[in-house]
Amino acid sequence: MITRELAVTLREAGLVWHPAEGDRFQLDLPDEVELEAEAEIFTVSEMTIEARQTPSGTDLAFNGTTEWALDAVTLADAVWLPREDQLRELLRGTFRSLTRVDDTFRVEIEIADESLSFEHPDPSEAYGRALQELISRSH
Repeated sequence: MITRELAVTLREAGLVWHPAEGDRFQLDLPDEVELEAEAEIFTVSEMTIEARQTPSGTDLAFNGTTEWALDAVTLADAVWLPREDQLRELLRGTFRSLTRVDDTFRVEIEIADESLSFEHPDPSEAYGRALQELISRSH
């Protein structure tokens, strides 16, 4: 799983999240909310947390199974933690390979005939860094 820091960087770079069953996220709430709530990882699931379309956008509705009182948060109050397969899919046609190199994983992508590689001990983080580069070059 990618780090919260990389997830925030991807969001700020313009990665758009359309919540789906099984997606993981953390809360990104105002400073007066306890940090414990932000550290917890939640999973979108029809039984516990569902994405609901509202006139103002998408809300993540908590269906009474959490330890603390929270009915819903807006998508802006959540940080999506995309899975490895989601990150690879977001790379689309730029993705070339994932290889194990000693104690790290190397993700190779190609953008405009330029080969780029990104290494990290966690393959999800390597994919995320490659996606960050792709997004930055698309602006």
